[in-house]
Amino acid sequence: MSVLERIAYYQNRRDEVPNQELARELAETRDAAGIQDIAENLRHKNPQIQSDCLKVLYEIGYLAPELIAGYASDFLKLLRSRNNRLVWGGMIALSTIAEIAADEIYAHLADLQKAMQHGSVITVDAGIMTLAKLACTHDERRTTILPILLEHLRTCRPKDVPQHAEKILPAVDSENRSAFIAILETRLEDISAAQAARIRKVIKSCR
Repeated sequence: MSVLERIAYYQNRRDEVPNQELARELAETRDAAGIQDIAENLRHKNPQIQSDCLKVLYEIGYLAPELIAGYASDFLKLLRSRNNRLVWGGMIALSTIAEIAADEIYAHLADLQKAMQHGSVITVDAGIMTLAKLACTHDERRTTILPILLEHLRTCRPKDVPQHAEKILPAVDSENRSAFIAILETRLEDISAAQAARIRKVIKSCR
C-alpha cells in the first residue's frame, strides 16, 4: 500500500484518525519521500484528497516542522484557494513552520493579511499565530507586524481577545508593551469574568 493510499479518503473513513496516524509515522521515521508524495497531492483534482493530504502535512508540522518547511510555497498558494478548507489548513501549516521558513513566508505578508481578512475563524486564529511567530524572528519584522496584531486585538470579537492575546504575547517587546497592555485593559470591559482572568494573566506576565 502506498503512502497516499493510507489517507482517510482511500480508507473510506470520514474521521481524521488515519491522517493523524500517517502523520505520526512519517514524522517518527522522517520519511522524506513519503512526505513528498503527500505534498505533491495537494494539487490533486479531488478536493477530499487535497484536504486529507493537507491534514497529514500540518499534523507533521506539529510534531516535526522542519520536515514540511520546504513546502512553504505550496501552503502559501493554498491561501488563494476558493476552497475554505484548504485556506485554513494552509494557514495552520504555515503557523507550524513560521519560524523555520520565516524569510519565505514574510515575503508574502500581504497574502497572509488578505487571507485573514476574508477567511474563517480558524484561518484568523492560525494567522495570528503565524504573524506572531514571524514577528519573533527579526526586529524589523516585529516593527511591521506588531501594529497589525495590536490593531487586530483592538477590533476583534471580544471572545477572541484572550486566546489571541496569549498568542501575540511572545512577540511583544519593550517598545510595544505599553500599547499592548492598554488595548487589553480597554477590552476588559467587553468580556466575561473567565475571559478577563485570562487577560489579566497575560497583562501580569507582560509587566
